[in-house]
Amino acid sequence: MELTAHSSPELQAVALGGTLYTPANRPNLVKDILRQRDLGCVSMVLCLEDSIPDADVASAEDNVVSTLGVLAEYDDALPLLFVRVRTPEQMLSVARRAGAATGVLTGFVIPKFDNESGAGAAFLEALHIIQAELGLDGNHSSNTRRLRVMPILESPSVIHVETRDAALTNIYTLLAANREDILSVRIGATDMSSAFGLRRSRDLTIYDVNVVASVIGDIVNVLGRPAGGFVISGPVWEHFANTERVLRPQLRVTPFVGPQEIELRQRIMTANLDTLIREIELDLANGLLGKTVIHPTHVALVHSMSVVSHEEYLDALAIAGNTNGGAAASPYGNKMNEMKPHQAWAQRTLLRADAFGVAAANISFVDLLEASMA
Repeated sequence: MELTAHSSPELQAVALGGTLYTPANRPNLVKDILRQRDLGCVSMVLCLEDSIPDADVASAEDNVVSTLGVLAEYDDALPLLFVRVRTPEQMLSVARRAGAATGVLTGFVIPKFDNESGAGAAFLEALHIIQAELGLDGNHSSNTRRLRVMPILESPSVIHVETRDAALTNIYTLLAANREDILSVRIGATDMSSAFGLRRSRDLTIYDVNVVASVIGDIVNVLGRPAGGFVISGPVWEHFANTERVLRPQLRVTPFVGPQEIELRQRIMTANLDTLIREIELDLANGLLGKTVIHPTHVALVHSMSVVSHEEYLDALAIAGNTNGGAAASPYGNKMNEMKPHQAWAQRTLLRADAFGVAAANISFVDLLEASMA
């Protein structure tokens, strides 16, 4: 299925894939965006927050506004573009200064979102003002686009166990009341680790950091339920340069049987990408779709791991819509499909198939990895 800025928000949220963050003070953002689009990047965030020194914020904001103005002149498709802002006031400033060029944006990324300090509500109020002033609310016959936000959960009230339940419940209440404005929810694992003075190595997934993993589990529990929940994206993978290994590789030799595949595995080992692959698998297992990345080479890897396997697809087709109950052997004859318990999984899998496609019967994840890393 073709993804465009006019696609349904449900499809857009699932199809974000590897969302590439880039500092908004880069000297040639237009060139960067077009290059990443040509390399297959689906979504990008121009960051005005933590990646920008405080002294550079004003010039970075100027850079974003001028970039949007240039991109507005392009007829070709662009990635889904977002601006990560620091405050509601900055969000209003960027939108008002960009004017009609704000139309090339899909929305904004909101840092440290909560419903305890009032900041979450203030950001949403700013969004509503922008939508009304610029006609980007989906209610105008000449423009079916709607600006939306992606809140990042990373505030202390969400991280600390004694306040987490109430904070997440209050966040859900606020998001549910503004559902049309929310594209997806993102997880700020770097801030979560920082709250405990921690930083994971490239040998460890975020799920190996127990205090952070428990927060992610609770976020999915409250915000990611099939009935009334939201799409939640996997946290950032912040490593991109090779370093000395401490732990053994996590990618088995068995699937890499051919000469080319063995060479591919060696490339993955050398770049320490096996832990990223493991983390993406755990993201999917925990109900997270897509991932924040900070290096272009990781985008295709996230996308290849998001493709629905032929086996998953046949299982989903066999289960979806079959609400009469019962159980049956899977089409591959290697597991039991239970029609009622697996119903939500099947629906979610078919939506992911719409976004990323389905692998052919004889195509393994190794083939997809090889294509993504070519």
